[in-house]
Amino acid sequence: MAEKRATLSQIDPVWTRITQEARQAVTDEPLLGGLVHGCILHHETLENALAYRMAQKLASAEMSEQLLREIADSAYADDPELGAAARADIIAVFERDPACHRYIQPLMFFKGFQAIQAYRIGHWLWRQGRRDLAYFVQMRVSEQFGVDVHPASRIGKGLFLDHAHAIVIGETAVVGDNVSILHSVTLGGTGKEDEDRHPKIGNGVLIGAGAKVLGNIKIGHCSRIAAGSVVLTEVPPCKTVAGVPAKVVGEAGCDQPSVSMDQLIGARE
Repeated sequence: MAEKRATLSQIDPVWTRITQEARQAVTDEPLLGGLVHGCILHHETLENALAYRMAQKLASAEMSEQLLREIADSAYADDPELGAAARADIIAVFERDPACHRYIQPLMFFKGFQAIQAYRIGHWLWRQGRRDLAYFVQMRVSEQFGVDVHPASRIGKGLFLDHAHAIVIGETAVVGDNVSILHSVTLGGTGKEDEDRHPKIGNGVLIGAGAKVLGNIKIGHCSRIAAGSVVLTEVPPCKTVAGVPAKVVGEAGCDQPSVSMDQLIGARE
C-alpha cells in the first residue's frame, strides 16, 4: 500500500498534497469533517472532486446537482486538458496569493478558482456545440460567484483571479497562460459590433483592480496594467501602462508581473 501511495504521489503530486491537507484539516477542525470528506476524501481523483464541487455550487431548482455532476464528469473524461488546467490554476493561486497557504483552499473556499473551473466546463460544452447548456453554466457562475465569463472566450492555464468579484470577460476575448486578474476587471468591447471585438491578453500579464481593457486590442506578454486604468490601444510586451486612457509609463519591472504581483509604479522601474 505504501508503494502504491508513493506511485500516486509521483503521478499526481497536486492531488496527493490536497488529500494530505484534507486529512489534516479534518483533524484540526472536526466540524468540517463532513464537508471535507464530501468534497475531497470521498473521491479518487482531482477531476472527480472538481465535478462534485462544481455541481454543489451551481445546482438550483432549474438544474439538479446530479445532472451537473454528470456533465462535468463527461467533460473531464473527454478532455484531460481540463484537469491539467485546474492543477496549474491551483498552483498559480498558491504561489501568487499571500492569503493562500494550502492547496486545499482554492478547491474548498476560493470562488475565483471555482468560477474558472466552472467556466472551463462551460467552454467544453461550447466546443461540443451544446450552446444553451453552456449559457446556463455561464448564468449560474455569474449568479453564484459574481464572475461573468462568456463560454466562447479562450483562457489559458495558470489563471489567478484575486478576490474574483465583478470580473467580466467577453465572448471573443483570449487570455494567455499565467495571467493574474484582480477584482472588478472588464475585458470588454467598445460598442455593438459583431465578430472579433474583445481583448487578446498575452502570457504573464498582470491586470490591476478595476482596470478596463476594451476592444480588439493586444496586450503584450508580461505587461502590467495599473489599477483603475482604461486601456483602449495596444500595449507592447513587458511594459507598464496606467491612466485614463492608459499610456505607457515604464517597463514592466520584472520578467513575470503576474507572478510577482508587484503593483507599485515607478519604485522598481
